[in-house]
Amino acid sequence: MDARAIIAGVRDGQMLSDEAAAWFARGLADGAVSDAQAGAFAMAVYLKGLGTSGRVALTLAMRDSGRVLDWHMPGPVLDKHSTGGIGDSVSLLLAPALAACGAYVPMISGRGLGHTGGTLDKMEAIPGYKTDPGVEGLRRVVAEVGCAIVGASADIAPADRRLYGVRDISGTVESIDLITASILSKKLAAGLEVLVLDVKVGSGAFMKTLADARALARSLVETANGAGCKTSALITDMNQSLGHSAGNALEVLEVMETLTGTAVNEALWDVTAALGGEALALAGMAADMDEGAAMIDEALESGRAAETFGRMVAHLGGPSDFVERFPDRLPSAPVTRAVLAPRRGFVQSVNAEGLGHAVVRLGGGRLVGTDKVNPSVGFSGLASLGEEMDKGEPMVLIHAATDAAAEAAEAAVRAAYVLGDTAPEEPPLIHERVN
Repeated sequence: MDARAIIAGVRDGQMLSDEAAAWFARGLADGAVSDAQAGAFAMAVYLKGLGTSGRVALTLAMRDSGRVLDWHMPGPVLDKHSTGGIGDSVSLLLAPALAACGAYVPMISGRGLGHTGGTLDKMEAIPGYKTDPGVEGLRRVVAEVGCAIVGASADIAPADRRLYGVRDISGTVESIDLITASILSKKLAAGLEVLVLDVKVGSGAFMKTLADARALARSLVETANGAGCKTSALITDMNQSLGHSAGNALEVLEVMETLTGTAVNEALWDVTAALGGEALALAGMAADMDEGAAMIDEALESGRAAETFGRMVAHLGGPSDFVERFPDRLPSAPVTRAVLAPRRGFVQSVNAEGLGHAVVRLGGGRLVGTDKVNPSVGFSGLASLGEEMDKGEPMVLIHAATDAAAEAAEAAVRAAYVLGDTAPEEPPLIHERVN
């Protein structure tokens, strides 16, 4: 077996066997497969597809190219994955809420990608928080706290790390087969029993149409279940920022306000409860999604989720008094500027992807991989779809490092918001469930 034969087989529409997938994944991990061969494989997959069995084979092979964790916990091991959006800080609410319900959540997360925010970047806005505790550190924190939000170690799915980079330079990023294998190989390497997926759709998502979101959700769910992990997906709306804030420290601030009940974001809460309810039902901890969502509601309302979050932060190097002192512990930007509505009207539409790129240009994300993220910058007070604005009323508050950066961001905000004379029909927060 060699790379050329495997690439030719995929190119000619032949089924990718378990053996071929395993050989190719090992070659990606150890360097036996060249960059040219990896790119040719990615293009063959992009053009011909793999089918369900091929996706399962590639996913498992990439999972097994590195270390696969196993757990011996008194409760089920669960996680959630989002396909990315802006103002989406659900993970920070959901991990401690699930742990407060008796689940164990080794949440291996990623950094910002393109216009979408990254969970690790948000957690690193907390002073001292370490996202790289190593496998034994992850085990310890999950066992003692119930959850840990961390990054993948170098020995988790190394084949995916290699293929991920090749996809970006070979024009194959959009391949649903490769997206599926990339997402799931890392999640399954965490040793999960249950996975719930949040597939975003809309102007701030990678999938702009419901048809494309359904296709990705079905691919992910079929593949994960085929690989032996109980999985379902919710397709949720991303035609605007999910939270009222976009930017790392600002989103953490909004999460903490929601966890402590000082200023609850209802959309953020509702998506968290729905995804958590689905996970608890899949794990057999709740009779159905509604009962599971009620359990998540109670964990948030009672303060148990906030207490769990605080313990996780302290165990991973952050302040021991973070829950009590979070406004003082988070960094703030030196420049703030309100963007005022140019006329009276209703928010007709929001280019959420444009807002996401504006956060990146403020320094809240990376234009290139070596960029350093400024955790303090971003937007707060984001006006929502359908909201009625008076002329001169603030639509958005910009948090920037310099006046020049704030001025550029203001232009981006004005381009992203469209006001009209009538309120638009707002899309549902949760479009549908895929299982």
